[in-house]
Amino acid sequence: MARRTRTRPSRLHQEPEAVTWARQKAGLTKRALADRVGISEQLMGEIESGWRSATPANLIKIAAALNCPLVVLERKHPATTSTD
Repeated sequence: MARRTRTRPSRLHQEPEAVTWARQKAGLTKRALADRVGISEQLMGEIESGWRSATPANLIKIAAALNCPLVVLERKHPATTSTD
């Protein structure tokens, strides 16, 4: 039986470092934040490490639980330049 290797998602909805920073700034543990959002502590850890992408709905809940603007947690996409 072939062993499955785990890969990171190609596109994240969140900036993992921003989620960790905001959680620590709020003085919460991963477990406390996960409880407030209604997700497992494991999923919260995977969101913070970048192994899983937060759903848009969960990202909104995370921002609300941290009393943080959503834009702070959202993934920043590089600006595309148009060639006219």
